[in-house]
Formats: sequence, structure tokens, C-alpha cells
Amino acid sequence: MNEAVQVIRKGRKFDQVVESARTLFMQHGFEGIGVDEIARKAGVSKATLYAYFPDKRHLFMEVARLECERQAERMEAEIDIERPVPEVLGAVGRAFIGIILSDFGRNMFRVCIGEGERFPELARQFYESGPMVMRAGMIEFLELGIARGELEIADVELAADQFPELCKAGVFLRLVTGVQTVFSGDEIDRVVDGAVETFMARFGANRG
Repeated sequence: MNEAVQVIRKGRKFDQVVESARTLFMQHGFEGIGVDEIARKAGVSKATLYAYFPDKRHLFMEVARLECERQAERMEAEIDIERPVPEVLGAVGRAFIGIILSDFGRNMFRVCIGEGERFPELARQFYESGPMVMRAGMIEFLELGIARGELEIADVELAADQFPELCKAGVFLRLVTGVQTVFSGDEIDRVVDGAVETFMARFGANRG
């Protein structure tokens, strides 16, 4: 059975609750904060909070949905069809790593892994609101690159999945294991530039 609950998305107090929850979740994670603290920061009663959300999980889902939409819009803004493909890929790659390294990205990964079995709808909503939207934008851009003669790709969907994986090389595993949590601009440039070069070497129309 789908546990999704329709919440009332209107009013100043609703916005206060969601924004306060976002701030606290980003600072302390899902398990590190309770409903009492969220209500106190929002300046509302627990009864008001529960009138919008039946429990903390659904509040977190709303925060995650809105944040995913923001991040997806950020990524889509980097896809400028007037620019050459390598430039756009570089901009998208840097935005993608920025999301991974953000407090939001780290917390979402931890919650999706730690709560995955008990909270499968969160992982699904996260994917549908963020990564799936970004993937669709990447597929559309790659198809345009093919039409313009800049790219030669047989499986566009696979290529759209491969590029972000290239951008995670040397970053994601270190991040989630805690080996390294801060990455310099030079380190990010090295990873993204390498991802773009590898991608274009495989799919660029003018590759040797």
C-alpha cells in the first residue's frame, strides 16, 4: 500500500514549518532532530505541524521533494543548448558534484540507505523528483548534440547514466566512507575535466 499522504500546501505557517524543517534536517540529519524542535523553530504548535504532516517522515519527504526540485532546476539551468557540448558537460558535472557534496546530498544518501527498508517511498520520491528529472534533461541535451553532429551515441539513455558516474570517480566513495569530506576546486576540476574528456573521447563525433 502506498503510504503517501496528501498534505495541505498553503499558508505562511506551512512555509515556516517546511523551511524550519529543511534548516534543521540539513544541520542534524533525519534522526538528529525531532518534531518538537521543528515546531519550536517554526514558531508553531505541534498540533499545527501535525495538521500539515502526520509524522516526521512525511515532513522530511516534503522537504526532500522541494529540495530535489531546486537541485534539478539548478542542473537544468546549466544546459545551455547554444554552447558546445563539452562546455555544457563541464558545467553540468560541476553542478552535479556540488549537489553530492552539499549537506542536502549527504543527508539524503544517508537517509535513503539507512531508512531504505522502512521508508522506501522516500528513496522513490527522491529519485523521481531529482535524479530522474536531471536524467531526462541530459537525454534531451545529448539527443540535440547528436542532431547537431557533435555526438555519436547509439544508446543515449545509457550515456546519460554514464556521465554522472564518471563525475563521481574519486569523489563519491571517499565521501560516503568519510575518508575525505572536503574537496578543493582543483580536485573537482580534475575529476570533471577528466569525465568530459573521457565522455567526448567515446561519444564525440570528431574522435580519432
